[in-house]
Amino acid sequence: MRSLLSRFHPLDGLLLAISIGITLLYVATASGGFPLDDSWIHQVYGRNLAFNGEWAFIPGQPSAASTSPLYTVLLAAGYKLGVDYRLWTHVLGMLALWITAMLGSRLAERLLPGVRGIRLAAGLALALAWHLVWAAASGMETMLFSMWTLAVMFLAFVPMSFSSPRPEGEGPGVRGNHGLSFRSGVAFGLVGALATLTRPEGAVLTGIAGVMAVTNAVFHVVGAHGGAPSSVQAVGAGLRPSPNTIGRGEVIRWCIGAAVGFALLITPYFALNLSLAGGLLPDTAAAKQAENAPALALSFLERAWIMVKPLLAGGQVLLLPGMVAFAVMILPHPVKPDVRAWYTAPRLIGLTLLLWPLALIALYAARLPAPYQHGRYVIPSLPALILAGVVGTAWLTHAGKRTLAGRVLSRSLAIAAGLAFVYFVLLAGPGVYKQDVAIIDQEMVAAAGWIATHLPPEELLAVHDIGAVGYFAPRPILDLAGLVSPEVVPFILNPPDLWAWLQANGAHYLLAFPNQIPGGDSNDSHLCQPAVWASGGTASPAAGGPNMAVYRLAWAGCG
Repeated sequence: MRSLLSRFHPLDGLLLAISIGITLLYVATASGGFPLDDSWIHQVYGRNLAFNGEWAFIPGQPSAASTSPLYTVLLAAGYKLGVDYRLWTHVLGMLALWITAMLGSRLAERLLPGVRGIRLAAGLALALAWHLVWAAASGMETMLFSMWTLAVMFLAFVPMSFSSPRPEGEGPGVRGNHGLSFRSGVAFGLVGALATLTRPEGAVLTGIAGVMAVTNAVFHVVGAHGGAPSSVQAVGAGLRPSPNTIGRGEVIRWCIGAAVGFALLITPYFALNLSLAGGLLPDTAAAKQAENAPALALSFLERAWIMVKPLLAGGQVLLLPGMVAFAVMILPHPVKPDVRAWYTAPRLIGLTLLLWPLALIALYAARLPAPYQHGRYVIPSLPALILAGVVGTAWLTHAGKRTLAGRVLSRSLAIAAGLAFVYFVLLAGPGVYKQDVAIIDQEMVAAAGWIATHLPPEELLAVHDIGAVGYFAPRPILDLAGLVSPEVVPFILNPPDLWAWLQANGAHYLLAFPNQIPGGDSNDSHLCQPAVWASGGTASPAAGGPNMAVYRLAWAGCG
């Protein structure tokens, strides 16, 4: 990573300015709020860690409801430093967006060396992808994890795969600049662990990238010792795949370093989850899966489609032909020498760029088919997909130069994609983000404000969306979503058991949307009528949703 950031390029300054400016546009449009209640959950954990030294949502009750311990620690640092939490959170998002764009620009340049404008195109596409800008402003770990996806790929392949092919006639005794060592393995393992500490899915990414990197290294070793081709990278005209001098010992040392680096950071995380939740994953995993279990009745292809569909609402949809072209580029196939002359990128990093998004989408389709909030769970697949689409579109543009029709079609596609990115990020995206924030502010934040001033903390409150309440009206709660009340998970979809659980635990009030009330009936006999508070917000109904309300529970007395 140091080699990546030590050589500052003028484009990096442009990408920084764009990342700051476009994120500030979204933040200012929505007056600084957050578009998800989960953002407030992160803030509660960060604040409690900073001020109380506790890994807890409710002070004095340690819990493992934070899916992203690294993000929690970063937020806690802001509280410790006394920086305004909104400013600190949005700066973290801006920096993650910027580094993602820089990583993408450098990877694109290595995938298509010598192709004019490829670095600029990739960097701009990533910085202007409205899903990523939304994530950068959201107060969630999504953008940070998206950044780590490209960082893991960079560190997996740069030491081995991007050394230059040797000119014809150069002997095998000249050492290639592969940088394969125990230290580079540790760096890869550490970044893989940081990705996993940001989202558990980082372990899948690290596994894919690690296997591909080792496969690449083995090809080098075979070339050095067995006479087979030394690299899986396509070689340009006038160059030949001569044996590299990577030895078996270097490959083994890199693998050991990767394992050491990963274990060094991930072991405390697993220990924390085991102590708090009794498993390797946080409580949110089981709770989210239980709540979304009805969607598993759909076929796998239907679930995969509903996860992909939100990602198509952006300029990246016009990069789909480029993604297909990219797959053609990196999969083994006969290719004409004049095209192959400028394509010198290793196929294995290309496979990683495609396998990671497929694995992430398949994982959520299989276990947690939850496409809400613009597909936020699979947004981290976009950096790899966008990078593949940009590189593939550039390949099509280059190949299309040979005919008039090819030039017109390929250039029109590239221009249309660029305009679509600008449209979505500047015209469509800010309005969507503003509406998302308005719903949270008018429903969850407003409810928390009312609760803080009207309900005594000793009267136990049951809540479904806990984030804003935990931040603005901290008190003991019962969590209907199971994040900090994991005992509810086994019967989370069983209304009679939920009502019995609430009564047995002495809940006095319930805050929820109508569809979050056990049984989904706002006139249920367990609720005192009318509600003691209703939001009256306009943003949620405008988006086709309901309003939140606070009800007194009948067994606590309706007088």
